[in-house]
Amino acid sequence: MATATSSRPTLAAEPRDIVGKKVAALRRDGRLPAVVFGHGLDSTSVSVDTHDFEQLRRRTGPNALVDLSVGGKKAQPVLIQSVQVHPVTRRPLHIDLFAVRMTEELTVDVPLVPTGTSAAVVDDGGTLLHSIESVRIKALPDHLPQSIEYSIESLIDFDAAIHVRDLAVPSDATLLTDPDEVVAKVQAPRVEIEEVPVVAEGEEGEGAEGEEGAAAAEGGADAGESGSAGESEG
Repeated sequence: MATATSSRPTLAAEPRDIVGKKVAALRRDGRLPAVVFGHGLDSTSVSVDTHDFEQLRRRTGPNALVDLSVGGKKAQPVLIQSVQVHPVTRRPLHIDLFAVRMTEELTVDVPLVPTGTSAAVVDDGGTLLHSIESVRIKALPDHLPQSIEYSIESLIDFDAAIHVRDLAVPSDATLLTDPDEVVAKVQAPRVEIEEVPVVAEGEEGEGAEGEEGAAAAEGGADAGESGSAGESEG
């Protein structure tokens, strides 16, 4: 009886003895250093073709399973757990490959992808805020979602919000992120309060008038005092 073949993408690797700073020469030869590890397994240093790996990354999501064959041996499913990249060129420098057991659940961060448009943004000039960009999911390796899409159509005003509980999480996966956490909302545009010069001038004018009034009062008082003195003298 024929056995079913895996539909997972494949990646070939070769055992690697070169470690440390000497891996720079390996990269110049078009090979990418990597480490394969897993529960109950010793870490194995390998290398993969850099071009093949970059092509693989373009075709798969962050939580995709890959059938890895080391030295031409039987392929084993691995998860690309992390990729170290160059800070300037963004080219991969090193990868960690986690050998999975298909019967054991994994915990991963799944990216969130917004879709649609928000009336609060389009019509009211608000700013869409993404409070979180991923959620933590637990599932069997072949049931891990690559991403979770959510529509922002419900964000019709500045009071509306999308929470983690509103996300469509696959039934064969367990959501570990707090369901009450806000995923996205729309921030109202900032209103700049301009100072009105007329008000300031008015206040100053009132003060000036007050000073003039006070001066007039003082002048009247002086006149009164003079008149009183004159009367006394008279």
